[in-house]
This record gives sequence, structure tokens and C-alpha cells, in this order.
Amino acid sequence: MKQKSILIIGGEGYIGNVITDIFIKKNYLVTSFDNLIYNQKRNIRKNKNYKFIYGDIRKKKDLIKINKNYEAVIYLAGLVGDPITSKYKKLASEINEKYTKKTINYFYNNKKIKRFIFVSTCSNYGISKTKYLKENNRLNPISPYAKSKVKIEKFILNLKKKDFTPTILRFATAFGLSKRMRYDLTINQFTRELFKKRMIEVYDFNTWRPYCHVKDFARLIHKVIKSKKSNIYYQIFNCGGNNNNFTKKTISKKIKKYTGGKIYYLKKSQDKRNYIVDFSKVRKILNFKPKFNIDYGIKEILKNLRTKKIKHRNIQGDNFGNYKIIKKY
Repeated sequence: MKQKSILIIGGEGYIGNVITDIFIKKNYLVTSFDNLIYNQKRNIRKNKNYKFIYGDIRKKKDLIKINKNYEAVIYLAGLVGDPITSKYKKLASEINEKYTKKTINYFYNNKKIKRFIFVSTCSNYGISKTKYLKENNRLNPISPYAKSKVKIEKFILNLKKKDFTPTILRFATAFGLSKRMRYDLTINQFTRELFKKRMIEVYDFNTWRPYCHVKDFARLIHKVIKSKKSNIYYQIFNCGGNNNNFTKKTISKKIKKYTGGKIYYLKKSQDKRNYIVDFSKVRKILNFKPKFNIDYGIKEILKNLRTKKIKHRNIQGDNFGNYKIIKKY
């Protein structure tokens, strides 16, 4: 049987690293396309099923390096997160909108691509009083990051080409261990800070968010690739599970049980996003249910902090997050 091949655009990032490793284990041929924007060293995998292409989506000559014959293209590229897109607004708009559209068009005009998976975000819901938001509920993006994601979603849905099969996945807030670790995500950050016996300050502590382990994102993407075209053709899915909707207060208390430490709940507000998401569609249509809960994620991070089995050698300094661009642009 011929091996299936996938392309991950942004394959050396936090989520991309996990997807790459899981699909290699599933015996896929994996190509990672990345410009290493945080000056991280790519994870060198001595595996015949892995290929790395250094490239920038803004450069056509780099896109031409890509072999177009893939079972699926997974699009993770861009400036990811609210802080970095707020800091570099102009560049974020260029990468997350202008050049993302150009890249999508590049694959849209290629008949050999069987699946195109665009990773969006549940942050698109912003602030909502509606409980258990479904995919067809009104979007209310607040940050530049979410606003760009909404624009790209609309762009994809307006393409409507029969031989192009895009799927939009609105990821919940990610957590869990990765070779390109991020400690600027709620669960990861609180776990490390409390492990180091630092007092954590939690603002907007009663606001709700959904969470999902990075391994579960990889599992879901595999289901999309394996699914019938009719199930995923121009479809949007919230990605996560109803049992992983939590407030920041609940999350911090849960972590404290494993670590001890001090938590201070701030009355002032810095991030008003507040949304509880419904994940019944992805469970019904793709039979997806998260396998890795928050306790699993906390325990694996704590174990790694103690043993340093994954040393995160591919990150410079103590940054471990999408705070700033290290490379010059």
C-alpha cells in the first residue's frame, strides 16, 4: 500500500511538532514547511518519513519548493496568539490575512490536494452570554488574531470549488507538552509558575474557555483526513470536548492540588473574552471525543519539569512562548 503524505505549514511550532511526531508514528510521509520565526532550532528527526523545508509563505519562490502532491495540507502558519498580533499589528495582518489568502489560493488551484485543513480558533466567539456556542452562532472576535481568523474563514467558505475540500477547525485553547514548548498558554503557564513556587496572578478568573490537549488536535486532524468527503467538505468544527470548558479559577485550583503555591485573583480586567463552547457537532459527525484531560496535561508537564526529558533545546532563553519575533523581518 502506498504511503500517504501530508504537508504541515508551520510544522515546527508548538502544535505542529506534536502533529508531526504522531503522523510519523502512523507511517505517514510528513513534510514540515516552516520559517522558524522564533529562531528556534528545528527538531531534527532521523526518520525517512520526515522532510523539512525552510520557507516563508510570503515568498513565492519558497512555495514553489513544495511538492503539491499531498493527501492533506494542514495550515498552522502565522503569528499565533493575542499578545504577538497586538504587538506586531501590521506584520500580523500581512501574514495572517494577505499571505495566508495567497497560500490558500496556491493550493486551491491544485487539483492534487485532497484535503485542506485550516486551523482557526474558538477565540472567534470573543465575549458571549450564550452558553454552549455552536459553529453557527454569531462570532464576536476581539483581538487582531481572532479577527484575522474570521476573515480567513469567510474567504475559504466563499471559494466553493467542487474539487477543493477545505475544513475549518476552531481549536480550543491548547495545552500539553511539545518539543517546541509554549508556556504562555493558561494551563502550561500556571503549571510551570506554581511548580517553580512563584505566586501567580489570575485576572478575569471567572471567565470561561474551552481547552484541548495538543495530542487530541492531532487525533482530530487524522479523523478529518480519513473521513468521507461529504462529512468535511466546507465544514467548520469546534475542536475540543464539552467536559473541558473551565474558568481560570477552576484551572488554577486544579493545578494547585498538584503543586501547592499561592494564587492571587485580581479584580482588574485584562482579557474579557468569555465563551463556553459546544462540541457536539465534531462528536456526532467525526466521532471525536478528547482522550487526554487537563489532569493528564498537568501531570506530564510537571513530570517533564522534574526530569527535563524534553529539554526544549530549540528555544532561545527562557521565553518559551509567542511573545516576540526574534528573527528580523
